[in-house]
Amino acid sequence: MERERIDEALELLWVLDEEGHQDTIRFCLSSDDDNVDELLQTLVAQGHAVIDGEQVRMTETGIDLARGLIRRHRLSERLFFDVFDLTMDEVERGACKTEHILSEALTDSICTFLGHPTTCPHSKPIPRGECCKKYRVDVQPVVTRLTEFEVGKRCKIVFITPSDVTRIGRLSSIGIIPGSVIRLIQKKPSVVLQIDETTIAVDPELAGEIYVKRISET
Repeated sequence: MERERIDEALELLWVLDEEGHQDTIRFCLSSDDDNVDELLQTLVAQGHAVIDGEQVRMTETGIDLARGLIRRHRLSERLFFDVFDLTMDEVERGACKTEHILSEALTDSICTFLGHPTTCPHSKPIPRGECCKKYRVDVQPVVTRLTEFEVGKRCKIVFITPSDVTRIGRLSSIGIIPGSVIRLIQKKPSVVLQIDETTIAVDPELAGEIYVKRISET
C-alpha cells in the first residue's frame, strides 16, 4: 500500500509538471492523500523529490519512476480502450491497477502490440520506451482490426471481441476462429474474405470485431 501511495504521488507530480505546475500548494490541493505533508517528506527522504520554497521538483530517480508509471498507465488505457472497447471509467480503473504490476518487458510488448502509440485516449503523450527507438514512430500495429487491414493480403485471426456473444458460434461454424489464416478480398460494400478455397462475406460491423496479424506470403 505504501508503494502505491508513493507511485500515485509521483504520477501526480508528473502530471502537474506537464501542466506547468510545480508548487507545493498545487500538489496539496490535487492530492487526495490523508497526510500530504508526510507524503512529501517521504518523497524527499527516498530521494524522489526536493522541496525548494513553494516548488516540488522530482529528482532524476523520481522522474525515471514517474515516467515508467505514466507509460504503463497510458499504454494500459490505450489497450483497454482500443482493443477491449471498455468505457472510459473502466479504462481508468483498470489502468490504475495495471500500472503498478506490469514489468518492463510486458510493457514493451503491449507497446509493440499496439503499434507504439504516441498518445493515450485522453490525448496525453505516452513516454517513449526502448522498444519505440527500434522502430519508426508511425510503425503499423502488430495486431489490427480486419476492417483496417490491407486488401489482398493474408493474415491470421488473433482474437475476436463480439458485442453479441451468440456471434461466436456462427463465426466458428464458417471457420472464423482464432488461429485461422484468411485473405482479405474486399472491404466495401461488405467485407469479403477467403478461408482456404471458400469465400465468405461478413458484415462490416462484425469484421470490426475481428483482430488479425499479418503473415508473410508463401
